Amino acid sequence: METEKTDNGVLEHWTPQEVADAFEKDEIIVIDVRTPQEFSFERIGGALLAPMQAFDPGHMPGQSDKRIVFHCGSGVRSAKVAHKCLEHGMDRIAHMKGGFGAWKEAGLTYTGTDMASGAPKEMKKGG
Repeated sequence: METEKTDNGVLEHWTPQEVADAFEKDEIIVIDVRTPQEFSFERIGGALLAPMQAFDPGHMPGQSDKRIVFHCGSGVRSAKVAHKCLEHGMDRIAHMKGGFGAWKEAGLTYTGTDMASGAPKEMKKGG
């Protein structure tokens, strides 16, 4: 994990594997800030959706037990949302470097769409 010191606190940049490991251990909350359309097509199973276009840090859950890790498609939107949370006074904020693209590139499992039936399907890169 890399860290970035900002005027409002420290932002953590997690790798997809770090996110997957912590999520599997139920240590973090993963929040997807992509659009509902992106989320419905493919997503990290169990991640929550809070689209960036309607994001309000005041509506985020507390972090007394679990750190929040944001992700998007490439890591750009999630970094913006994470910075917004730090500006709002939240701490223990992180985002996933490289976003969902990096998650898939790492060969991690995700929920995609079976193009033949339109049904959700567990997938890995190339699956």
